[in-house]
Amino acid sequence: MTSLPRAVRWLLPVVLLVAWLGIGGTLGPYAGRLGEVSTNDQAAFLPRSAESTKAVTERTAFSRNGTVPAIVVWTAGGGRVTDAQQQAATAALASLTGTEGVSGQPSPALRSDDGLALQGVVQLRPDLGRDIGDAVGRIQDTAARVAGTTAHVAGPAASQADLGEAFAGIDGLLLFTALGVVLAILLLVYRALLLPLVIIVGSVFSLGLACGVVYVLADHGVVRVDGQVQGILSILVIGAATDYALLLAARFREELAARGDRFTAMRAALRRSAGAIVASAATVALGLLALLASDLTNNRALGPVGAVGIVCAVASSLTFLPAALLLLGRAAYWPARPRERRPEGEGVWRRIAALVDRAPRRVWAASLALLLGCAAFSPVLTARGVPLDEIFVHQAPSVTAQRVLGEHFPGGSGNPAVVIARADRLDPVTRAASGTDGVDSVAPLTASGRPGGGEPLVAGGRVLLEVTLRDAADSDAAKATVQRLRTAVHAVPGADAVVGGYTAQQLDTQRTAERDRTLVVPVVLAIILVILAALLRSLLLPLLMVATVGLNFAATLGVSALVFHHVFGFSATDASVPLYGFVFLVALGVDYNIFLMTRVREETLRHGTRQGVLRGLTATGGVITSAGVVLAATFAALGVIPLAFLVQIAFIVAFGVLLDTLLVRSFLLPALVRDIGPKVWWPGAAARRGDGPPAPEGAAAPPRVAERQTT
Repeated sequence: MTSLPRAVRWLLPVVLLVAWLGIGGTLGPYAGRLGEVSTNDQAAFLPRSAESTKAVTERTAFSRNGTVPAIVVWTAGGGRVTDAQQQAATAALASLTGTEGVSGQPSPALRSDDGLALQGVVQLRPDLGRDIGDAVGRIQDTAARVAGTTAHVAGPAASQADLGEAFAGIDGLLLFTALGVVLAILLLVYRALLLPLVIIVGSVFSLGLACGVVYVLADHGVVRVDGQVQGILSILVIGAATDYALLLAARFREELAARGDRFTAMRAALRRSAGAIVASAATVALGLLALLASDLTNNRALGPVGAVGIVCAVASSLTFLPAALLLLGRAAYWPARPRERRPEGEGVWRRIAALVDRAPRRVWAASLALLLGCAAFSPVLTARGVPLDEIFVHQAPSVTAQRVLGEHFPGGSGNPAVVIARADRLDPVTRAASGTDGVDSVAPLTASGRPGGGEPLVAGGRVLLEVTLRDAADSDAAKATVQRLRTAVHAVPGADAVVGGYTAQQLDTQRTAERDRTLVVPVVLAIILVILAALLRSLLLPLLMVATVGLNFAATLGVSALVFHHVFGFSATDASVPLYGFVFLVALGVDYNIFLMTRVREETLRHGTRQGVLRGLTATGGVITSAGVVLAATFAALGVIPLAFLVQIAFIVAFGVLLDTLLVRSFLLPALVRDIGPKVWWPGAAARRGDGPPAPEGAAAPPRVAERQTT
């Protein structure tokens, strides 16, 4: 940059800044518009090859194609419902015919066996989107008019309405919470006024760009977006953009203090930090793209969407931020003044470096023991799916309604299993299903659109049977019944039967998630190892780094298992949580180790491995810790959305990032590298550099740390 004319040197950052202002102004609104192209219909995110997915496809041939049932249940305050109340409830349901969103004619109100409740079904159109909440509200208001009763609305329609209400906070509450937390931490840590604002603006610009790209892709059917993916995208982009910005801003401040000229300082800062930033972004982006190997559609959806977000975050960090810092110069750090870093480090990081140098073997042994102790509890974490009554962190109307429904009707009411088979094998399939242990009733779908009470509806030579289970649809007992049901109907010769429905979908999702972990985890590890080997020009160190972050993940799962059960009260975790946690923690954990070890390698090439570790640790300790705290706080903001899945992801990533930042990167990895010595760089140049002669005269002095070697 110093060889360019002065006018040109100033022109480039101005052009970049104007370009990003245009991007922010044009695409910024898309951060609040992703809901227009998102879906919260969980049937759209089923395993691609599962039997329950095939059942969903086949069901489209029947007259109830794609309708979403709302189950209305009335109770009479603990007493028996009267005939007059039953007639009034039936009339209330009939009055909904032809109203907005209702498909076909609602069923009559049926009395429970105990006589204490009534139940009716209203089918809603599947294309209501965000308006499904209004349709459920109208059903609730109409049902509430039955005198002397209390009405509730359960079933898939009510669940979707509650999900829509929960995800309504993603466009505003989640985003403002995350940005507010990041801004507060940056102001507190850096005690500068302009730098935190510049970093926040860059994060918002990168999020706007990412949301604009994802909006176009989703609108053209290239990717799928739901509320969960939308929330994770926002948090991921803000957190990653902030992390990369902190690393570059810290290096620019260091170079600015040493060199004086802002253009020379920025050129040096980019040269020495861009590689680490790009490599870190590549580990996260490619790790997310590895989710394309998953058979779960929601996992596949997150992969490209998350990768787009990371690319936009790194683009902002390497273009908008350098431009802003060049124009602001030292004013970016006001009222603090950039000053040259002392080689020996300062404060707590000088003491940590001294401890690592003085007793590396004791340090890594103690760190390893702590992580192994936490990891010992990881098998306790169960990922069999979140029960219906735990999907929402707080009590939701659909959960209350489902509980009332289960008290008076068979546990599977409102969420029956579905069997689709050849029409000429209807009788033997019905007998096989009815004889299955755990099945309460079996009824074929009729031309009226309701099960039972007429001739079975035949579509394409096949019939549909609704199988009501005795146990709650989300229970382990119901899943076991579905397995027995599949065995029974598959054994009917020539029936070509498939079993679907909510319980079957949960069972298939759980099995597919287990398969995905065995496939995706090795792919992610292989990608990270290749990137690290290319960046560090070493084979042993990348293996060491991946092993430490892998152990950190296991330790995080162990702590999470205890916290989820004993603090949050969750009986199980979502089937996708372990895989999401692995991808985020391993990829993001490697990020911080990349930031550390690239600096250690840089210092090692000048001063040897021992001094390289100590100088690298003291130079990066503050900024990486700040970045870790920011990322942890950003992911923790997901907890404002009252869904168990997002709360679980928020805790796992936030706690895991802090554990990695404060223990693995600060103590375990530096102590291991310090103890192993130059061999850790094999076969790269840093290994041959070793701990040779001191730096030439005029170079920075080595850290003032204890000189005693490890015995």
